[in-house]
Amino acid sequence: MRTFRIAPSILSADFSCLGQEVRDVISAGADIIHFDVMDNHYVPNLTIGPMVCEAIRPHSAAPIDVHLMVKPVDSLAAAFAKAGADIITFHPEASERVDRTLGLIKDAGCKAGLVFNPATSLSYLDHVMDKIDMVLIMSVNPGFGGQKFIPHALDKVREARRRIDEYTAKHGGEIWLEVDGGIKADNIRAVAEAGADTFVAGSAIYGQANYKTVIDAMRAELAQLR
Repeated sequence: MRTFRIAPSILSADFSCLGQEVRDVISAGADIIHFDVMDNHYVPNLTIGPMVCEAIRPHSAAPIDVHLMVKPVDSLAAAFAKAGADIITFHPEASERVDRTLGLIKDAGCKAGLVFNPATSLSYLDHVMDKIDMVLIMSVNPGFGGQKFIPHALDKVREARRRIDEYTAKHGGEIWLEVDGGIKADNIRAVAEAGADTFVAGSAIYGQANYKTVIDAMRAELAQLR
């Protein structure tokens, strides 16, 4: 039986009171704080850096999951590890040496993972399953919040689940399967049925007046799978 985790993305939060927004969403039932980092180079947007991660660290009793949409990766991965990240994921095509970047993250004491855009092949996993703790499937093209879920992402989620289950059956361990982009209460069950266990939701949570109501609705949908 899978453990399901809800990971609100602070990209959609009110940045004028970010610490309070983090505390509020955790009180509402969030399991993880998702932290989107964009560099206006790898993706066409610019968001937040390690200083913001360090600033919200005291406000978060939950793990901070940093998604690096940057190129190059290594120096920022190290900076976010120092700033208090618990999980750091990156896009394999943004790294010159994927295995080295994964090793750098893990050596810094964080969990490490790879992120796959809608058009990125999962073949990168063939060489590094022993080094990852998370696979993140993008169900939108990264760069902006509030986008609609791309339905064919479900096929990639199913294939990622197959690969994870095959690897862990042989070698043990645990690898989380996260999905990010357009996740809402009305599609989260389908994403879970495809194999996901961790769900990033930005505007679906932070765009509503009552965070707990939304998170409870998501959990009610997930509970129907148990």
